[in-house]
Amino acid sequence: MGNSTMIDPRPLLAENSDDTSHTSTLATLTDFHTSQRNLTDGGDRDTPWRHPIRSTKKYFHNLNSNFGSRYVAWLAIDQFALSGGVMTLLYGTGLPLFQQLGIDAARTQLYTTLIMSPYALKPFVGVASDLIAIRGYHKRYFALGSIFFGLVGCASLLGIYQNGAQQLAVEAGYDSVRRLADFIVLCFTAMNMTGATLDILGESKYSELMRERPGSGSSIITFKFAVSLAGGILTRTYVGPLADKGRFHILFWIALGMILAPVFPTAKGWIPELKRRSDELGMNRICCNLALFDIGKFSGKRVPFIVIALSGLAAPLNAAVSTYGNLAVGLGFSALVFIGLASTTFVIFPRVFFRITLGLMLMSTSRIKLGSALNYYYTADEACVPDGPNFSYTYYITVTGIVGSIINLLAILVYQTFISSWKFRPALAFTILVGSLASLVDVIVINRWNVAMGIPDHIFFLLGQAVFENLVNILHAVPMSALSAKLAPPGMESAVFSYSVGIGTYCFLLSSQIGSAII
Repeated sequence: MGNSTMIDPRPLLAENSDDTSHTSTLATLTDFHTSQRNLTDGGDRDTPWRHPIRSTKKYFHNLNSNFGSRYVAWLAIDQFALSGGVMTLLYGTGLPLFQQLGIDAARTQLYTTLIMSPYALKPFVGVASDLIAIRGYHKRYFALGSIFFGLVGCASLLGIYQNGAQQLAVEAGYDSVRRLADFIVLCFTAMNMTGATLDILGESKYSELMRERPGSGSSIITFKFAVSLAGGILTRTYVGPLADKGRFHILFWIALGMILAPVFPTAKGWIPELKRRSDELGMNRICCNLALFDIGKFSGKRVPFIVIALSGLAAPLNAAVSTYGNLAVGLGFSALVFIGLASTTFVIFPRVFFRITLGLMLMSTSRIKLGSALNYYYTADEACVPDGPNFSYTYYITVTGIVGSIINLLAILVYQTFISSWKFRPALAFTILVGSLASLVDVIVINRWNVAMGIPDHIFFLLGQAVFENLVNILHAVPMSALSAKLAPPGMESAVFSYSVGIGTYCFLLSSQIGSAII
């Protein structure tokens, strides 16, 4: 395919015209949809669901030929153990752990915002990995360093729960419990930093490979989500039952093993990258000659790199202020950052990229999160919420989580088989329409209308919330991930891809902050 189908990096500079960026971006998206149809149809009239075995073989053949078997294996380990395993474990463990400590729903939601903030830090990590090569490698040692942070956080949690520090804090009173909860949140955040860093390093690499191989389609993205969901399903099978028994130390031992899983393939260089050398043009030695800085790349796109890096720092700082300081100040700061991000994207990036980013920001922010309050309502006992759902952790985390993950897997199959050949506009419109129905389930359960209709809470919640919420999330995530990957220009794959993902995560966290204020 000719260079005309690639994104021209020059539109990243503000002085370039809107028409140039619009044309080059549309060319890339047109090529993407062409490749999607080719992959979906297999080059002929046959469709995957008619020939599942042949289509599956061709699917993995395309993966290995386009991305390399070692990288595909590394991505599978990372997504299964970190994105699917550790992240699911932390999210599932947080509810019973903070409830057991007596932390209220509003503060739990703020804690969740801070715990998730490393995923909004992706733009900063993306810029750093694009510009800095530690011992000659842009990705390898960033990945290993993040694994070390996760190990420290997990080992600290093991020290707390193996030595009975939790019970001592409860006996000492609320102030001790609050300090312990604050420390646990920092440990959770460090563990999520591992997952977020490996995630963006993997995403930037397949973004680079997708740009080089336009015919690859979205196969690597559906593979990533499928493996992550498989890891999540396995993790949910034991999180709920162990949480019901208060065996948190066992969960943290499992998490330690999952954090260690990517060490060997990462150290062995399964992420494909060429070793950079100091005698290359534009490469300067820094940090006592342990790293190289690509001053040539930075000088050519100085403003975009600085803006992208700063955007990644906004969410963690905001989450820290809201959690440990004042929520009102945090919300005010969030509003200013939101306007600043939208304005900066308009000035610096192509208009098509701005429109897509603004749409992502509005969609993410408009879905106000009341998750902690709803979690507490659904899992409260009879004494707290008479005649309420009174779900156990085994049901709420494990059963509904597994059903939701299976729905996600089915959604990926539906997307890859039927929707992957759609244009992005109808695909996103479909997910928005379906997503608007998800909140109705909570309204019906809280008002007990389902009981009045003779439908038990366990059945109605399972068929409603678990299906709708997970279906919408995955059908929204896959096309947006593919679009962000295809928009990343040469030399800035990590930075631009992480900017898109980071802004989406920031707006997700902002909606969670708004939810905390409502609670």
